[in-house]
Amino acid sequence: MTPPRFPDLAAVDAALAAPRFLVFKHSLICPTSDRAFAEYAAFVAAHPDVPTAWIDVIGERPWSRHVAEATGVTHQSPQALFVEGGKVAWHASHGGITRKSLAAAVGRT
Repeated sequence: MTPPRFPDLAAVDAALAAPRFLVFKHSLICPTSDRAFAEYAAFVAAHPDVPTAWIDVIGERPWSRHVAEATGVTHQSPQALFVEGGKVAWHASHGGITRKSLAAAVGRT
């Protein structure tokens, strides 16, 4: 299963304002990002009830930068942000993105 992508910037803004949403930022040309994406995809497959979408930080760089500006979380790739009540409740990058860390962030075991 491939996790969904954002269709447009309006959807990114809606996600950042959502009660619960997991945003993943990924570079399609980075080995570290590939490992993190595999962890993210496995988590999403095991927890399809978690609302999520991802951004390609190369092809959708303005969207990725927009997330950084809107949340105050420094732009990185790979990066995962979990939003609760319109605020970032958790974020991680690089080696901090694992199925276990994602599950802990969204309250799953």
